[in-house]
Amino acid sequence: MKVTIIGVGLIGGSLALSMRDNGISSSITGVDKDPENARKALELGLVDEIADMKEAVGGADLVVIATPVDSIPLIAVKLLNDIRPGQVVIDTGSIKTELSEVVRCHPNRGRLVATHPMWGTEYSGPQAAVKGAFRGRTVVICDREASDPDAVVLVEEVYSRIGMPVSYMSSEEQDLHSAYVSHISHITSFALALTVLEKEREEEHIFDLAGGGFESTVRLAKSSPQTWVPILLKNKYNVLDVLREHIHQLNIIRKLLERDQGRELAAAIEKANSISRIIDKKPNEK
Repeated sequence: MKVTIIGVGLIGGSLALSMRDNGISSSITGVDKDPENARKALELGLVDEIADMKEAVGGADLVVIATPVDSIPLIAVKLLNDIRPGQVVIDTGSIKTELSEVVRCHPNRGRLVATHPMWGTEYSGPQAAVKGAFRGRTVVICDREASDPDAVVLVEEVYSRIGMPVSYMSSEEQDLHSAYVSHISHITSFALALTVLEKEREEEHIFDLAGGGFESTVRLAKSSPQTWVPILLKNKYNVLDVLREHIHQLNIIRKLLERDQGRELAAAIEKANSISRIIDKKPNEK
């Protein structure tokens, strides 16, 4: 299968590695508006060649849009305008509602399968691509009924072969749940980093005293604003909803501390501990 990947950064590059390693692609063509990213992807062997979008898409069986979320709807429309019979387009963005609305009435809507592979790191660019990144991670296919059955089958097979269990949601459900389990984590990490930088002015003290807990919590604060500003703005109503609840929970903990209510604080922590029943569950136990 000939694959074209538009956006050969962390997600696009890692997907290229997974497709190559699992014998899915006979060739991979990369497209990237950043010449340095394109050069690096070719140098690292993530793609076999770099081409402009029209040339790259014309000969592909599967086209992957792995660009920042604010650019995906327009690219999707352009691809659907020129798509030939049998071609399939997927995207990897974490926001789906706008994409769904933009392509809803397009005559070639069925050739697009909206997907969200639930994996990422705080790094970006082709050099951040990771082998085997997606294995064991869930991929969400959104609005399955709006895509042609043969397109869905192809995409399910691709993700299955790289080791990803498939889940199905509407675009609205996906955006809501992503806000709660992914987007809020980044906001919390950004806020924690800003808090520490504001209150602890001595960099050497941050370096010397930051333990594993701090490092793991603030790790996401290293994420690219070019990636996350569009995500947060495009999903702002869901993000604001979860942020209000998050602030509410922080206020509860603050009041318990102010009132020296140790028993109630312990109960709150024990309730929080119950998340381990979900997080620590093995994939086949779902």
